[in-house]
Amino acid sequence: MRETGKIKETGKITEFPMRRWFLLSIYTICMAGLLFRAIDLQVLNKEFLQDRGDARALRIVKIPAHRGMITDRNGESLAISTPVNSIWAVPKKVLASDSRLDQLAKYLQMNDEELITLLKDRIGRQFVYLKRHVDPALAEEVMLLDIPGISLQREYRRYYPAGEVTSHVLGFTNIDDSGQEGLELAYDSWLKGLPGSKRVLKDRLGRVIENIESIRTPDPGKQLVLSIDRRVQYLAYRELKTAVNHYKARAGTLIMLDVNTGEIIAMVGQPSYNPNNRTGLKSGNYRNRALTDVFEPGSTLKPFTIAAALESGLYDLKTTIDTRPGFFKVGDHIIRDHRNYGVIDLATVIKKSSNIGASKIALSLEPHYFWTSLARVGFGQSTGSGFPGEVSGFLNSYNNWSEVEQATMSFGYGMSVTALQLAQAYMAFATDGMMLPVSFLKVTEPVSASRVFSVSVARQVRGMLETVVQKGGTGYRASIEGYRVAGKTGTVHKTVAGGYSEDRYLSLFAGMAPASNPRLIAVVIIDEPQGDQYYGGLVAAPVFSKVMAGALRLLDIPPDDLSALNGQIVAAGGSD
Repeated sequence: MRETGKIKETGKITEFPMRRWFLLSIYTICMAGLLFRAIDLQVLNKEFLQDRGDARALRIVKIPAHRGMITDRNGESLAISTPVNSIWAVPKKVLASDSRLDQLAKYLQMNDEELITLLKDRIGRQFVYLKRHVDPALAEEVMLLDIPGISLQREYRRYYPAGEVTSHVLGFTNIDDSGQEGLELAYDSWLKGLPGSKRVLKDRLGRVIENIESIRTPDPGKQLVLSIDRRVQYLAYRELKTAVNHYKARAGTLIMLDVNTGEIIAMVGQPSYNPNNRTGLKSGNYRNRALTDVFEPGSTLKPFTIAAALESGLYDLKTTIDTRPGFFKVGDHIIRDHRNYGVIDLATVIKKSSNIGASKIALSLEPHYFWTSLARVGFGQSTGSGFPGEVSGFLNSYNNWSEVEQATMSFGYGMSVTALQLAQAYMAFATDGMMLPVSFLKVTEPVSASRVFSVSVARQVRGMLETVVQKGGTGYRASIEGYRVAGKTGTVHKTVAGGYSEDRYLSLFAGMAPASNPRLIAVVIIDEPQGDQYYGGLVAAPVFSKVMAGALRLLDIPPDDLSALNGQIVAAGGSD
């Protein structure tokens, strides 16, 4: 053996002790560095990596709160929110996956190019809706594709069990469950819930795999109980639609009020719409004509003219009016009756619907007094129902009245009202002279009322209105077997450019039952009935009779005319 410096050779093996120790030292230092770094990251300064990890996997997600239910007065559901899923995406992840986008596009009812373009246009976003409110089966099919970046989000969809029967009252919500029309809009803050939030752990595909903690509990919307009775609402809708179709009318409206509380028991309109499927519908069909459309009330205003006359002290039940010879000249205008009624009392003015009689009475009153009598029952001002878009109608100031305007005002021309205003005004005759506020909500507390007519005047006018529905009256077709009915017909020429149309009419009937102690008031309007039958007594009165008769039975209101239960009233009346 030969030794040369620090290098030893033993047979074929050459040893390098310095190199070995050097490499071992380097290895040990590296291991120590890595160990120190691991301890530093995992123990001493773990917040950074934990934050980065949480940023990739932990998310705070919104927990939707369902919208409050709307029910009728008896607790029957009119609007409910049902849970659904919406499909959303992270565009960058979806495009990078190069997965089954053709199949996804098919499920979304899109073509491949549309889907890819949509994702590319929103490549920088972390959340993009692909399809809202999908069926559970479709949501499951999409998730089975297992495409990175595609997820589901729980939402709620509004559903209206009664469909178009209650659509004009309820309105509807948009896709984000916010009220857009009707009571859904008016009470949106009451119905809308407050979403909650929670922290969750998601996998690489964006799916929630674990709920970590609840941050805020969702607060559901509050329930709204309406004054509407769904049974009466269905009945009113059916009869109104039948009449509108039968007479090929342009539109129709029906309102029913509870006399004791001012509650709206039914409110329907035609044409209607299905709030569950609004595809292709015209926006004009959304409006509630009972509160947004105004019209001249025509002869349905005559009872208020008579009431003003009785209140003035200038007239009583025995006072007579000379309507001969069947026409009456006021300035350059001629006012006519259907025929010459001769000398008649106030009750006959109502029963035969005499324009001349009403005009002469109105002209004998001070303009300010007559105007005040009309304004006191709500004409020219909003009912205060709170319904979105309600209009106040028009009642011109008495300072601007000409003699002709005062005369025509007496039978409902030269002013405009809504159907709800007219129904509320008739409440004064049903409640012995009191005016109650109207309400879309169920009333559980006593209602404050204001006096507009004396008890005696209200009862006298109500008695006159009964004669309208009796033999010889213009509204005999509004009669109901077993019940005393009080009401007034109206046939109004519609306004056109330059004056009034000769062949376009509104057919009206406003009335109450049982007349001995009224419980319900209803107003029926048929807009532009076609054919020879267009008078309110022939078109609107029968609708009133059918709906009121059904409502009286449904609400268990006892009859007040037992002598007529076994017979039928046969009468022939005037033309109004």
